[in-house]
Amino acid sequence: MKAVRFHGQKDIRVEEVTGPQAPLAADDVLIKPLVCGICGTDLHEYVSGAIVTPTTPHVYTGATNPQILGHEFSALVLDVGRDIKHVHAGDRISVQPLISPRNDYFGRRGLFHLSPCMACVGLSWAWGGLGQQAVVKGYNAVSVSKKVSDVQAALIEPAAVAVYALDRGRVTIGSTVLISGMGPIGALALLGAKAAGASKIFVSEINPNRLAKARELVPDCITVNPRTTNLLEFIQDQTEEGVGVDTAIECGGAEASLNACVDVVRRQGVVVQAGLHSKPATVDAMKWALKDITIEATWCYPTQSWPRVASMIESGIFPVEKVVTAQISMDDVVAKGFEALLDPTGNQMKVLVNVN
Repeated sequence: MKAVRFHGQKDIRVEEVTGPQAPLAADDVLIKPLVCGICGTDLHEYVSGAIVTPTTPHVYTGATNPQILGHEFSALVLDVGRDIKHVHAGDRISVQPLISPRNDYFGRRGLFHLSPCMACVGLSWAWGGLGQQAVVKGYNAVSVSKKVSDVQAALIEPAAVAVYALDRGRVTIGSTVLISGMGPIGALALLGAKAAGASKIFVSEINPNRLAKARELVPDCITVNPRTTNLLEFIQDQTEEGVGVDTAIECGGAEASLNACVDVVRRQGVVVQAGLHSKPATVDAMKWALKDITIEATWCYPTQSWPRVASMIESGIFPVEKVVTAQISMDDVVAKGFEALLDPTGNQMKVLVNVN
């Protein structure tokens, strides 16, 4: 079968590999990936890896590079192990990609995303969404209704990241919110904040194409380029008594962005760190104390998020498909996918790969 595999830094290849072999384990599901997104984690691997993908056998799964990529994807069920009852051959699913023990400290508490042994389909598992077939565990396969498209089902994973950030930020009806960084997670957080009933949403981004995309997604959002406009003064001018926003969500993984969020959030407000930092950030912890703010850091999402996010999409209040800027073939994954997304002046935000 054809698969997109990560071999090392700047080394991603579209190759023919041996597909899954029978028989299936009792708790396994054999699937045919349909649509798969390229994630920021994938981009980090491409530019600087190996970071997350294992160069030695993974402690829980035994997986090692070269790794079939892809952890944001929809799929068709081809076959199931004898213990699988919740999905059947022919079902369409969205893959919840986290793989971890069910019986360790965190697993017993349902905090599967926090296990120190956690692996991920498409990063530290034998299979990924950028292969024409894959095997996942039963708990990874979440069926979706006919009202949820293949594209929407592929976007549940990044949407779950954004929804978790909004939850941790206490965003609710009437909230004032800053989204700092308009990559895919920022764009989905923007849509999610609107769905949650936020009354005023600011978007800070240095790429003018992405600022334009933000206005396309939510026409009444307030956009600002912090390189040309003083962000603090801009937000003070548009919040009650100049106090700042209730919640600031950092989606870019940049030190300057994090500190800007601290500056513009009101006293006793909430800053959510959703973007992943590739190096330590220098922060002013005294300012955190003086403002009496809450700093929330997020990692992935509760794996139980899938039905909730799917229902939001199905209802129409969370139009995640609007963040997609291109759909490409597997053969074009490097040039039109990874390289296009890494262009700092480019107009791509979310690129999906049509696998089958």
